[in-house]
Amino acid sequence: MCGLAGFLDTREIAGEPLIAPMLEALTHRGPDDAGVFRDAGLVLGHRRLSVLDLSPEGHQPMVSACGRYVMAFNGEVYNHAALREALDAEGPTSWRGHSDTEVMLAAVARWGLEAALGRFVGMFAFALWDRQARRLSLARDRLGEKPLYYGWQDGVFLFASELKALRAHPAWRGGVAPGALALFMRHGFVPAPLSIHPGIYKLPPGTWLTLDEGTSPGALPAPSPYWSLSSVIEAGRAAPFAGSEQEAIDALERHLGEAVALQRVADVPLGAFLSGGIDSSVVVALMQSQARALGQEPVRTYTIGFHEKAYDEAGHAEAVARHLGTRHTALYVSPEDAQAVIPRLPWLYDEPFADVSQIPTYLVCALARREVTVALSGDGGDELFGGYERYRLAGAPGALVEQVPASLRRLFGRTLSAVPLAAWDALFARLPARLRVKRAGDRVHKLAQLLAEADFDAVYRGAMSHWSGPEALVRGLDSGEPLTVLSGAGGLPPSLSRLQRMMARDTLMYLPDDILVKVDRAAMAVSLETRVPLLDHRLVEFAWSLPEHYRRRDGQGKWLLRQVLWRHVPRALIERPKMGFGVPIGEWLRGPLRDWAEDLLDPARLAREGYLAPEPVRRAWAEHVSGARNRAYPLWNVLMFQSWLAAVENRSGG
Repeated sequence: MCGLAGFLDTREIAGEPLIAPMLEALTHRGPDDAGVFRDAGLVLGHRRLSVLDLSPEGHQPMVSACGRYVMAFNGEVYNHAALREALDAEGPTSWRGHSDTEVMLAAVARWGLEAALGRFVGMFAFALWDRQARRLSLARDRLGEKPLYYGWQDGVFLFASELKALRAHPAWRGGVAPGALALFMRHGFVPAPLSIHPGIYKLPPGTWLTLDEGTSPGALPAPSPYWSLSSVIEAGRAAPFAGSEQEAIDALERHLGEAVALQRVADVPLGAFLSGGIDSSVVVALMQSQARALGQEPVRTYTIGFHEKAYDEAGHAEAVARHLGTRHTALYVSPEDAQAVIPRLPWLYDEPFADVSQIPTYLVCALARREVTVALSGDGGDELFGGYERYRLAGAPGALVEQVPASLRRLFGRTLSAVPLAAWDALFARLPARLRVKRAGDRVHKLAQLLAEADFDAVYRGAMSHWSGPEALVRGLDSGEPLTVLSGAGGLPPSLSRLQRMMARDTLMYLPDDILVKVDRAAMAVSLETRVPLLDHRLVEFAWSLPEHYRRRDGQGKWLLRQVLWRHVPRALIERPKMGFGVPIGEWLRGPLRDWAEDLLDPARLAREGYLAPEPVRRAWAEHVSGARNRAYPLWNVLMFQSWLAAVENRSGG
């Protein structure tokens, strides 16, 4: 895994004293080693978590054998052995060790950066310095598993794996970008390429950026894509999978098995997260099958359990683990254990982040790190195979929006909203268990709001919004809310179905900016490397070649993934309503967290800070604590911003 940091400053500087606090801020990402390279105005630093080639030959920043290139790298290139063979076949190559970093440098020296990027299979973010051309290049993996921030501050170009490293440089000026704050309030995360700070950006997935040593301060070249989901979708439509269902199942198992096999390679102990759901279960099933075939010890698996039954899936995970024969560890945590994580969240996530499952994610990472250094996860299955419950909107609700005039839909919505929340809750409580819905009244009223939207894409954006009108909440939003892939930016191929548009947009934004951020920061906080086999880009490309009914069928997602899983795990162990990996944050805000929240939501404090209008915040808070409505998610967004703001101001004065 690891962390990197650096800066480009053509003025006379004392490089190593300035890079030292930046690297210190990233110690959790790389506790095993540290290194610095300096070349005139370029200072490049690295913190290492040793996973491959534990010897000193894996030390970074690493210089290429030819001496031209220097790299600081975060991640893993899983096909480095095959690339090494390809390089050797083309001509003599001098090798010092067996790290993937050394192979990447040799590939860049032989094939050039863009061509090498196209051949890397893995997760990565890296900085590459060309000593001959005096050029700095930054690159990020295709799906956005590894983070990379960059931007100009006071005439210095800064870059790092996490914002806390940038804040450690004396050129740092900080601040809060109103547009980014508005998007955070809407979605609970800040979408790339923005960060919460003005002038600081996230490098988008699947892109690279090049900056010459003489680039004028403040000038930023646009990132160049070397892989794009739109191109993948177009290719899949041009050459769709034409085999039978059985052939599709075989192909998916083969693709996923190859990805798992590559990602099982490590020179340190390895395990996996197991929730008992489809995605993690199929990854663990293939891991265990491969381990058994090779005569290796059982896979180590981990899950977190809660005593609140509505949020606990540990029993299901243990049943799957018993069937597969893994060496399973389950840790049941109390509400107090989970709540104790909350004060650490601003440091863990480094910019406002409000996915409430961030808490159990951190806890399961900490559990796994007691025994292993690398853990595989099942993330990505929902986006690739249509698994989210919200994808039901693509069915009857989507058809309703597209076929019924907006005036009639608004009338129907007003009718639904006229029924009190408590009445809807009572009505659904009388239904058979399989038809009951949590927070039924809130969901019906949310649906009523969505029905008033102009088109289906706006409906989906509304469904993905916690605050649907952040312009009334965020102060200083003079130029309006920035565009995202949910509101018109990053065009997709034409004529996609409703379901395809939802999955594509989630892959472009929700997956890298929420799901993968959540896992990376939680794992790196305890120096744990996480790997995601379902996001092998070749598997992603295969998934987008499949007919839609192989991904979602009869209102149920992951049809093809389920068929692979049934080959390894009895259906009865898996088929159950999905609970989600969350915590009862709504109840906690009315109970043990109420005083903490009240302090952060104090109207005088909000007015003094000047970022958020107190009135809508206090209105939502009053509705929530009274029980009139469940406003946990929008309030959690505000609370995560407020606690982050307090932490940043305490550390650096803003």
